[in-house]
Amino acid sequence: MKRQYISISLMFSAVLLLGSCKKFLDVQPKENISDDVTIVDEASAKTAVRGIYNQLASNGYYGYSFQTIGFFSGDNIEYTGSQTVNKQLTNHDVKSDLGVLATSWSAIYNTINRANNVIAKVPVLATTGTFTDSVKNGLLGEAYFIRALAYFDLARTWGGVQLVLEPTASAGSRESTPRATLQETYAQVLKDLVTAEGLLPEKVNRIRASKQTVWALRARYHLYQQQWAEAEAYASKLIGDIQNYQLLSPYNAFFANNALATKESIFELYYSTTSTNNQASQWLPTTKGGVGWIKPTTKAIGLLNDPAVGGNRNSLLQVVSINSLDTWWGNLYYRIVSSGGTDPAYLIRVGEMYLIRAEARAQQDKLEDAAFDLNAIRRRAGLEATTAANRDDLLLAIENENQVEFALENHRWYDLLRTGRAQTVLGISDPNKLLLPIPYSEVLVDPNLPQNPGY
Repeated sequence: MKRQYISISLMFSAVLLLGSCKKFLDVQPKENISDDVTIVDEASAKTAVRGIYNQLASNGYYGYSFQTIGFFSGDNIEYTGSQTVNKQLTNHDVKSDLGVLATSWSAIYNTINRANNVIAKVPVLATTGTFTDSVKNGLLGEAYFIRALAYFDLARTWGGVQLVLEPTASAGSRESTPRATLQETYAQVLKDLVTAEGLLPEKVNRIRASKQTVWALRARYHLYQQQWAEAEAYASKLIGDIQNYQLLSPYNAFFANNALATKESIFELYYSTTSTNNQASQWLPTTKGGVGWIKPTTKAIGLLNDPAVGGNRNSLLQVVSINSLDTWWGNLYYRIVSSGGTDPAYLIRVGEMYLIRAEARAQQDKLEDAAFDLNAIRRRAGLEATTAANRDDLLLAIENENQVEFALENHRWYDLLRTGRAQTVLGISDPNKLLLPIPYSEVLVDPNLPQNPGY
């Protein structure tokens, strides 16, 4: 990989801490470290792990750019700003030089490289009084988990990619790596998740990886692989832990009133006034302190405002009058005025576990159990029980529920891809467009990185 680590993103400077995680940072070393930093002791190892989370939360990855790829490719969210080139995603006519592709690709591989540094260097560090094997294993587990998530995101967006599993300090520090197949890429995801699961503690932590976080991503992974029994089993691990993970009522309880790290959340990224989430500035209209470039589509607004479909999930919308004209805006990210953009990025919620299990059960013809899980989501939204009675109707009802439950989150495009429904629902005639092009800047310099077909 000759270019993936040339551009080292500016790191978020704020410490990722909240609730039980505060104990992790009794000592507060520097947050801004380079990928090739020497990890020599407990303090530098912990700093390096925080650096992985900072890169995961960066503007190029879950802080903004990567999420917009899924946002604009689906039919729930649209781009209305001045950079009209982003409409290539909505039109499914993406060119390989689209800037957001290179930004996201680079940010994801930078995240992988930070994880690789921890994976390579922490195991050889000497244990000390406080730097026990348990502490070292926890740090390693977090690195493996985030690397698994990064490769999962690459695979579902671009297909098989280059598997870089060792630190890369510079463009010329290693030979180019052949591109792996999609199957090989997903196999690496599972391998990293299994390793992480064996290293991490079984401990509730909503902003850092734990064994429970691994279980949640495994539920999603197995759903994508159509491994229904495994998806059901891993989702059940979270759903069954009612002491720590719950569907909160009403729907907006997980995000409204400055809520953070609620029992609805399995994994979210934490931001602060010095380490801000850029989402609110993009979603909110100018009267609220933003630029209003991202909006729910007319279709999504209609679904959310339909009492029989959206129920109380219409709390995802706010109506704002601009020049005497009422316009609907998204309300999931809203903290720019009060606290400078400190909304968390929601990566995995309990609601997803219910819908994963519902789908997995329906695919196994456990129709009554599938309806039970679907109705849990509907009941929380203030809706009547589903009337779907057979497998096909239940699967379509689950698809529709996913669209509304995660209307302003990065689910819709990937749900349609994994179920093979994207072409039908979105009117995509060319199946090659179901994968995005590898960034032109990467293909140009790396002969071992062939472009996806059709680009």
